[in-house]
Amino acid sequence: MSDDCVFCRISRGELPAKIVLEDEEALAFRDLNPQAPTHLLVIPRRHVESVDALEPSDQALAGHLLLLARKAAREEGLSEAGYRVVANIGSEGGQTVAHLHLHVLGGRPMSWPPG
Repeated sequence: MSDDCVFCRISRGELPAKIVLEDEEALAFRDLNPQAPTHLLVIPRRHVESVDALEPSDQALAGHLLLLARKAAREEGLSEAGYRVVANIGSEGGQTVAHLHLHVLGGRPMSWPPG
């Protein structure tokens, strides 16, 4: 974990967050600047900068994050109507926090293209 990373600090309980799910590897919490009626962030507890920083040895972690996103979406009642899972990578990809995170967005129709 990084000492100054905001998501690492949330993971350690040093900063408040409205956590909806958590386990030993990851947590899901409400985004402070929601872009949809439901907007959750799913992060690994271990500091990984982005999807691009994942290694082959992180395969289980990557799958775990997707399954936690699915579980959080189901618990928020998003499965029937649908939802979007997004990972932004790097500044041009829209990543604003250098810690891997998945956005789970739902509760309204999503447009395409997103950007």
